[in-house]
Amino acid sequence: MIFPRALLSIALLATSSAFAPASSHPRSALLCIHSTTEAAAVQEDVASNAGDRDILIRAARGEQVDRTPVWLMRQAGRYMSDFRQYSDKYPFRERSETPSMAIELSLQCHRAYGMDGIIMFSDILTPLPTLGIEFDVVKGIGPVISTEVRNDEDVAKLADVADVDFDKTLPFIREILGTLSKEAEEANTSLIGFVGAPFTLASYTIEGKSSKHCLRTKKMMMADDDGSSTAMATFLDKLATMIGNYGCHQIECGAQVIQVFESWAHQLSPKQFEQFAKPAAQKAIKIIKEKYPDVPVIYFANGGSSYLECQRDMGADMIAVDWSVDMAEARKILGPDIPISGNVDPTILFGTKEQIEEAVRECIDKAGGPGKHLLNLGHGVMQGTPEEAVGWLVDECKRYKGKDA
Repeated sequence: MIFPRALLSIALLATSSAFAPASSHPRSALLCIHSTTEAAAVQEDVASNAGDRDILIRAARGEQVDRTPVWLMRQAGRYMSDFRQYSDKYPFRERSETPSMAIELSLQCHRAYGMDGIIMFSDILTPLPTLGIEFDVVKGIGPVISTEVRNDEDVAKLADVADVDFDKTLPFIREILGTLSKEAEEANTSLIGFVGAPFTLASYTIEGKSSKHCLRTKKMMMADDDGSSTAMATFLDKLATMIGNYGCHQIECGAQVIQVFESWAHQLSPKQFEQFAKPAAQKAIKIIKEKYPDVPVIYFANGGSSYLECQRDMGADMIAVDWSVDMAEARKILGPDIPISGNVDPTILFGTKEQIEEAVRECIDKAGGPGKHLLNLGHGVMQGTPEEAVGWLVDECKRYKGKDA
């Protein structure tokens, strides 16, 4: 299936992106406009699908829509050969902080598959330097954070959140989102921004890298718990304010919906979530919602399905759930009034076309039927995923009308 709204974006990119390579994807390779007649036909098709422009946003607000919208976490990634033309050549921060590259990488997947949202190519760690926390993303290793934060003194040395100027410290964000906002409008789709939740950013910083047990972080949490330190609570509060303000900044730059990623929720017991992660995430979400009440916020706790009941009052408009919980059970736990997103197992994309389509239909049915939730994976698209499999998932979601149709 070729998505007409993506064609206009390609026509723009053909003249505007100095970094854009020729697409090697079998679907996107066909996406080009050869004549004025075809361009007019494209515009007519876009007009006839005008509701697609904000279908994801309306679903995130909890409105029932005429079909189930879809986007995928890590939808821009190494599973795409076009993406690897950049990732094999340029370091991560150069890609994510060079507007022309970040814009192209954000758009590749939408041009190929026509998801209902374009998400900015960036990282949850991107705003850490605003507080004086330096990081890098090393190929084959992952994030490496060089600034040490282990105690009250270390936290006190961090920059004052009141002094953070995102345009000064992260000037590329406004250019990236500003351009993507125009591209999303031309492509008749939504623009998604995102932030990392405070606990996840705190843990990355404290551990200095990915960690199997988060032992340093948990020692700091225990020190707070017994009253011998306030470092963890202070650090989380500082991060919550910065992240909330960063989410507002993304909205001011063009983002229409914000997803909050609690990527390390699997490291937390329900008690630890309630005591540390939840209040900090709630504060960040509250900052965003108080300033921009009409912009939907989605909260996703990866590995947090074991305490999904604790997430009913996050203050977010929608809760995204991981793949480890049955969608029908998740809907039951959250209740009928909380909009939900998720949660197809990413590994199903290594299956057959029939298995992928069945998984999509099952997820939609268990969420209440077409138009009753926002389809996503229960985690990100995995490296090595066959490119055509992503297209099968997106196509089936857009096509499916329900059991009785």
